[in-house]
Amino acid sequence: MIELKSAGEIETMREAGRVVAAVHAAVRGSAGVGVSLQQLDEVARTVIEEARAGASFLGYHPSFGATPYPGVICTSVNGVMLHGLPTSYRLRDGDLISVDCAAYVDGWHADGTVSFTVGHSRAEDLKLIRVAEETLAAGIEAALPGGRMGDIGHAMSTVGRGAGYGMQNDFGGHGIGRAMHESPFVPNEAHRGRGLRLRPGLVIAIEPSLMAGGDDEYVMASDGWSVCSGDGSRSVHVEHTVAITENGPVILTLP
Repeated sequence: MIELKSAGEIETMREAGRVVAAVHAAVRGSAGVGVSLQQLDEVARTVIEEARAGASFLGYHPSFGATPYPGVICTSVNGVMLHGLPTSYRLRDGDLISVDCAAYVDGWHADGTVSFTVGHSRAEDLKLIRVAEETLAAGIEAALPGGRMGDIGHAMSTVGRGAGYGMQNDFGGHGIGRAMHESPFVPNEAHRGRGLRLRPGLVIAIEPSLMAGGDDEYVMASDGWSVCSGDGSRSVHVEHTVAITENGPVILTLP
């Protein structure tokens, strides 16, 4: 069932979105060469606790996950595209990392992801991040009341694939609200003018992921969570929680 949210409920989700944005800022500020992914997870836990919010990921156990999720953020490094576990791995100079976080306030969730580099940046990594952000922006811009869900996927794939990057469509965006993952599915690729009609009150997480090698294939790592590019190429993931309103899309995961 798809639940449309009231203005008050969307405002509470915006509060959760501010917590997510605060986590991203704190983790990005703490990330550096020699810092472990576990340490970044602790930074995120502190931000969420001090905001008196809840961590949506902690203990989450979808059908594809090998175990309940052990952290409050996903930390996907280099060839890991999605759902990377916050392990003891210590960041190295030039690493590319995506940090996914979801939090809830008064039972209402928000979800977002940022990607950035650590230490000296490779030009090709910065381009990959820039195109991913442009891909996300195109999807958000297409999330108009009266439009179709396919408009979002079409806009994103036009930008991402147009730049020569690989995209997968099994792990896409989703509805969000009382639960972190709700209906409907938000595809990374789709046909314009098709799919669910976008109505005011619908809140969705839009989250394209790109693979630098141009390949569409991905593999699951032995940890049972990490989704990796099939060709081992660098990958990025970006995401915002977006409310469809009568005046257009509103991003809820900004500071």
